[in-house]
Amino acid sequence: MSGRRGRAGPLQSALRRGRELREQVNVLLQESKETGSDSEKKKNLSQRCLELKKAVDENAVVLQNLKKSDEPAPVGNYNQRKEEEEKQLSKLSQQLEKLAVILSQDNAIRSSNMKNNPKTQKAKEEIKEEEEEEEEEDESTEDDDDDEEEEEEEEDEDEDSDEDKLGDDSVMNYITLGDFAAQQEGDLTFKKDEVLLILEKKPDGWWLAENSKGKKGLVPKTYLTISTKEEESRETSKDETEEDIEVTDETEGGAKIMKRTDCHWSAVKKAITENNTLDALTSMGAVPAGFRPSTLAQLLEEGVQFRASYFLQPELTPSNLSFRDLVWDPEKGTIQSRPTRISLVLTLWNCKGIPFPGLSIQVLSRHVRLCLFDGNRILSNIHTVRAMWQPKNPKTWTFSPRVTGILPCLLDGDCFIRSNASSPDIGILFELGITYIRNSTGERGELSCGWAFLKPFDASGLPVSSKTYELLLNGGTPYEKGVELDPSISRRAGSSVFHHMITLRKQPQLLVKLRSLSTQSKAILNLLPEVLIGSMCYIHLLLFYRQILGDVLLRDRLNIQNADLIGHPVLATFPKLLEQPDLMDALRSAWAEKESTLKRSEKRDREFLKSVFVLVYHDSVFPLLQSMLLPECKWAEEESEGTRWRMIADFLKKNRERDGALSFLLSSESLHRAFDITEIAYDVIGEARGSSPLL
Repeated sequence: MSGRRGRAGPLQSALRRGRELREQVNVLLQESKETGSDSEKKKNLSQRCLELKKAVDENAVVLQNLKKSDEPAPVGNYNQRKEEEEKQLSKLSQQLEKLAVILSQDNAIRSSNMKNNPKTQKAKEEIKEEEEEEEEEDESTEDDDDDEEEEEEEEDEDEDSDEDKLGDDSVMNYITLGDFAAQQEGDLTFKKDEVLLILEKKPDGWWLAENSKGKKGLVPKTYLTISTKEEESRETSKDETEEDIEVTDETEGGAKIMKRTDCHWSAVKKAITENNTLDALTSMGAVPAGFRPSTLAQLLEEGVQFRASYFLQPELTPSNLSFRDLVWDPEKGTIQSRPTRISLVLTLWNCKGIPFPGLSIQVLSRHVRLCLFDGNRILSNIHTVRAMWQPKNPKTWTFSPRVTGILPCLLDGDCFIRSNASSPDIGILFELGITYIRNSTGERGELSCGWAFLKPFDASGLPVSSKTYELLLNGGTPYEKGVELDPSISRRAGSSVFHHMITLRKQPQLLVKLRSLSTQSKAILNLLPEVLIGSMCYIHLLLFYRQILGDVLLRDRLNIQNADLIGHPVLATFPKLLEQPDLMDALRSAWAEKESTLKRSEKRDREFLKSVFVLVYHDSVFPLLQSMLLPECKWAEEESEGTRWRMIADFLKKNRERDGALSFLLSSESLHRAFDITEIAYDVIGEARGSSPLL
């Protein structure tokens, strides 16, 4: 334990000095009770009181000037502990000032006159009350500080109770970090860099604010930073995002509002509640200070709104009487081509300088999640690409530039992106992440290892050049600004231009290449849904699904307004493959094998190809979707993934030998889930998306 005490940082030293001063004040207060009317002792105590007050004020100044970057090692709950100590020192200074009022009275005044002095009597009463409060606070505070100093890994239990002390209802000016549009009744709309007067800090994370025009409303505190020094603003902004959020039903004025169901905010809430674990890992040095719980991973867990299977479905018009992005072209006999504002292909090359987690956690997966983002909302599905790395170079992640053969589509670094969104701030959000398991507790989680943003258009509205971009990675969440991923790099930087260039090269970055589209690629992309991100290795399979969807819904239905269930297993189950990448790989492999046996004339026959694709689908992945023998698809579980790969490969091999999956379906050894009509019936109303308000 002596080794850890010897490495105490500036904050720990200030906290220890604060405890010493509190002990000296307690001794002084006790002696002041025993002085009686002895003027000499009172004079001596008065001098000690002034000296102690000066020492307390000096320690408060030292504490205010401390920065998190000054610490030699990560400190859990840094800003919280600093703020609490500042409050205690302020209270201690006031207590000493009141005591000085008593001790500085003229020695010639008798004790009886002292008791009749209203100012002195009031000061005595206040000191007596504060002594009782101080004794209770000192006991709990000193116990907490000792525990944190001796065993920082055990902070989790203290943090829950400590968070209740953070609610400071003092009126204060804040500066907004970005634009915010009112989500519902009672919210206050504001622009970036606007000054807001915070009237009440609600514990649910939505604070009552007033703008310069006198309008009042609720604002999310994650968009605010204190209007003080730049460094303090960044620290406070970072700290405030780590408090818990629970949505209430009423505003300050009593106006009722609806419970928030927006996936963005519920995901941010869930990510913030995981900060206890993150603080523990950070204090142990297991993860860098810029890591956060993954925002995009939380969104994927919230439901289907950000999954590719949802965006693959056709979108209805506002009247719900026709499809918005699925229109029949009678001249060509297929679905109509629909160019979009954003239609591009990018390649993930590699990630450099990614901080390596400590040995206290085991990394199960390294990956990049990407989506379309306008600084406030997610405007597409969230696509995931898994990265590879070598133990000899753990800070570099690589991706497969083009997946062919038996390589999994999850590794495919070639991604297509489509969107018709008109937002001028829209861009591609990249979030690097790791899925980990904590060795000491077995707890699983996902952390963001930095994020980057790439706009597809320049300031004049023209598409950016097709080239390789080196994107510097930011720390924190996409809703935080100015957070460094690895602050230790900038602290080591010198003042010269040369050192600055070296430091810039060492900054974590993501290399992305925007590719120019060929005529064939552009034609294929224009037949896909208006909003979708996916892997280029299975884009031809998505095209088959869209063409079959157009045939069934637009060409072959006798009554276009008929909403009865449609018997078609491919339409009913194909979107599920996008959530199970290994089954998509199985279909990709089975189709490639079948396509290699087709004649040139057959490959040019569009109707024939669609009929063969349906047969291949029925003989490959359709039986596996309902098989009880295949383990459930679980993210980043090596044993489950390996078992599924072996069973899928064995199934495809036997199908080749038996010329189809019929024997597997009829075998008594094959166990399947109880039959459900959704396996073979496509529900037009249930599957089609309503007209999106985001576009």
